[in-house]
Amino acid sequence: MTSPRGQLPAPEPPPGRPWQARLRYGSGAGGVERLEAELVGSAFAPHSHDTYAIGVTLAGVQTFSYRNDQRVCLPGEAHILHPDVPHDGRPGTDAGFRYRIIYLSPVLVQEALGGQPLPFVADPVVTAARLPVSLVQWVRRMDEPLSEIEVVELTVTATDLLRALAGPRTVRRQPIPLARLLRVRDLIADDPTVHHSAATLEAVAGLDRWSVARYFRAAFGTSPTRFRTMRQLDLARAAITAGATLAEAAARAGFADQSHFTRMFARTYGLPPGRWAAATRRHH
Repeated sequence: MTSPRGQLPAPEPPPGRPWQARLRYGSGAGGVERLEAELVGSAFAPHSHDTYAIGVTLAGVQTFSYRNDQRVCLPGEAHILHPDVPHDGRPGTDAGFRYRIIYLSPVLVQEALGGQPLPFVADPVVTAARLPVSLVQWVRRMDEPLSEIEVVELTVTATDLLRALAGPRTVRRQPIPLARLLRVRDLIADDPTVHHSAATLEAVAGLDRWSVARYFRAAFGTSPTRFRTMRQLDLARAAITAGATLAEAAARAGFADQSHFTRMFARTYGLPPGRWAAATRRHH
């Protein structure tokens, strides 16, 4: 299997077995995305997100690599993935597996934490007994709209679970300068096609570049560069969904070329953009 930092090939079906991937996006909100995925006969390549991912297995056996260990998630159990930690995903049996998942922005978690470092859950598989009922319902009822207050309630519930699962931690002596980091985040998010220099980020934050990099990851779980790439991919996904070709989507999102776009897409979603588009179109 290739490294998550190398170019990822499209997953191929084992001989004699059909390949099937279906992706369906539910109702989301600012900082919240919900997805149902079904996979039979192949695997998601190693990839990582810049969000927390909280998924519940609905059917089948899901196996995945996480922090150099093989994990198994059974129906009713959840898996919780930290931002920027590489993982993959594959069926544990020939029948495949199906799950629903919430992608939760670290910015929302950070707002609920009030400037503390993001909690890290070392063991990603969570038994059904430890899952708050309300969180499971937000996962399962992914087609129901989320009101503003429900986003707050979901975030608080998820954050409390993350803190409980992370266990005791060493308190940071110096608080994270969240307001300054949010200015950097907003600058990048406003137009991710623009590549800002380190000097620009220093000026916006009022911090040296080393502090920007260090505190940005502590606050949001990823680096400024990775955050920009993820927002570029958001633009590209929207363009593909609207009917753009892969070359057009890459150009609109500000990637240097389609090859670079394909590598970044696969590293993030575990499928190359063409296969992702095909899997998504199955539900339209």
